[in-house]
Amino acid sequence: MNRPRHLLRPALAAGMALLLSACAATQPTQPGDDPAYHPVMPAQPVPQAQNNGGIYQAAHSQGLFEDYKARNVGDILTVILAESTQAQKSASTSTSKDADLELGNLTAFGRDATLNGRPLFGASNSSSRSFGGSGDSAQSNQLDGEITVTVAEVLPNGNLVIQGEKWLGINQGEEYVRFRGIVRPVDVTTNNTVLSTQVANARVYYGGSGVLADSNTPGWITRFFNSPMWPF
Repeated sequence: MNRPRHLLRPALAAGMALLLSACAATQPTQPGDDPAYHPVMPAQPVPQAQNNGGIYQAAHSQGLFEDYKARNVGDILTVILAESTQAQKSASTSTSKDADLELGNLTAFGRDATLNGRPLFGASNSSSRSFGGSGDSAQSNQLDGEITVTVAEVLPNGNLVIQGEKWLGINQGEEYVRFRGIVRPVDVTTNNTVLSTQVANARVYYGGSGVLADSNTPGWITRFFNSPMWPF
């Protein structure tokens, strides 16, 4: 029995809408991105009234005996990269199990049940199992240098959200450093610098593009055989 076309179109549209909603609900997340490490934003205070006709503006004020440091959106801040991490892990496992089983021959009327002098029901069994495994892992990273970023946002509690990147062209390739994080104004020195170890929720990325980066990247066939999609 053929259904009318005017009934098939609404059903097809509903199926497509359900499929799109399911795809939107399962969007892939960035590798390494964990919501538990996202910064907690402070409560929004009541904004101060702006005096557009006055010379003095509280939002852009500066004390006479204070050093000029980044404090407003768009100000420049230099981050001193001093990242050094070392991790090492070792694991070892060893198990063993032995089992012995022996059943004696049945006796009847004081005699063993035999056939041509051989016991009929006597049996014995022994088994042994063992497992041994070990693994070692070590990793060391170090990143030194400086990068100048800008203030992207001023949080209600006064902390500064900074972000920026630096590009450097070398021969036939380009190297870049990207930085983002949250800084306390008290951690900014009089030279308008801050250590990367004092930046909260810091994200540092160092990469490159060009001939050198392409030569260090395996081909798509190699990546396929090294991916989880290859079952062997």
